[in-house]
Amino acid sequence: DFLCISLVNGFTQLRYNLGDKTVILQTLQKVHANGNTWHSLNAGRVGNEGYLDLDGINVTQKASPGMNALDTHTDFFVGGVSSLNLVNAMAIENEPTGFTGCIREIVINNRELKLTVTDPKGGANIGDCDGTDCGYTVCKNNGTCQVENSGFSCSCPREWTGTTCEQSIHCLQNMCGSHALCIPQPSSFSYTCVCALGWTGKYCDNKIKFYIAKFVGNSYIKYTDPFYGKRDLQYSRLSLNFTTNQTEGLIAWMGKSENEDNDFLAIGLANGTLKVVINLGERISVPLMHSKYFTCSVGRWHFITVVQNQTCIKVYLDEELILFEDIDPQRKYTALNYGGICYFGGFEIGRKVNTVTTGLFQKEFIGKIKDVVLFQDSTKIQLMKAEGYNVYDGNSGN
Repeated sequence: DFLCISLVNGFTQLRYNLGDKTVILQTLQKVHANGNTWHSLNAGRVGNEGYLDLDGINVTQKASPGMNALDTHTDFFVGGVSSLNLVNAMAIENEPTGFTGCIREIVINNRELKLTVTDPKGGANIGDCDGTDCGYTVCKNNGTCQVENSGFSCSCPREWTGTTCEQSIHCLQNMCGSHALCIPQPSSFSYTCVCALGWTGKYCDNKIKFYIAKFVGNSYIKYTDPFYGKRDLQYSRLSLNFTTNQTEGLIAWMGKSENEDNDFLAIGLANGTLKVVINLGERISVPLMHSKYFTCSVGRWHFITVVQNQTCIKVYLDEELILFEDIDPQRKYTALNYGGICYFGGFEIGRKVNTVTTGLFQKEFIGKIKDVVLFQDSTKIQLMKAEGYNVYDGNSGN
């Protein structure tokens, strides 16, 4: 399998093969080869239907029956490859040659690649394209960069300040402690302090301990499983207790959640019913919905366990088996490669649940979680020792 974007006789081409046939799309117009015109290129595929857009002019290849997954499992090359004989003969029209020119703002599956000296895995014969200290994103938050004798300076929009416009004016005199993030609130010309796990108070300067985690809607816990390397990923298990009075919310997400290729197992609420979604590598998420309307009463705890035995999924709610399904009788993918990462309640600040889960879940969790157990471990996860923000002590009160 491959996916390749190239220049051919002045036109841009997208070629990809998902295992059965090579699809070729070519732009209608040529690129300007004068060396000082930037072009915007969008290219990709949904299933086996491709699209190629150069400067807003779109070419689409309608899908025909066939393969719909790109199985490459290789490095991603930009501008050239380490060895030209790695290039599939069908991936390019003529003999493969390296690209000469400038490339910036590469975004793959909504994640921007950092084209710096240190971030890529490797490379050769690359120089600075901008030629100045300004680069392309030196000034943050829509700041404007000017080249100076001593380097550069940023002219910032009025809500931002700092050498690279990185600091909100609302957080300039903030009182947040060292265990907090300052989040600007422009509408009230103010800020709020978001507390790291284990801290609370207006300025996050009060230390707390808890065994029940209380989530308030912009909270999350990110737990790294220290035993991930020893797990048998064909037989996964996650169990926890939760209580809520909401009808929507992401309770737990086992998986890295970095891009669409990541395996995951997710538990949450949707339309007042329990929803479990699993992806073992097919890129097609399989949602399992509990048929009954879920009664969300404050103070009532529910115990949920999800067991994955290769492609067979069992879901227990309050010790009753409510869902049992074989999501792929063909057994193409049987392991939950979750990367040792588990999220509870939501994702990192600034990452919205409905965006990260591509609409599988609509909101962050509001409620309480306790007694989280992975696999058949004899001890519960110590949520206090994970990473997270805006999580409160749920031991007191309801």
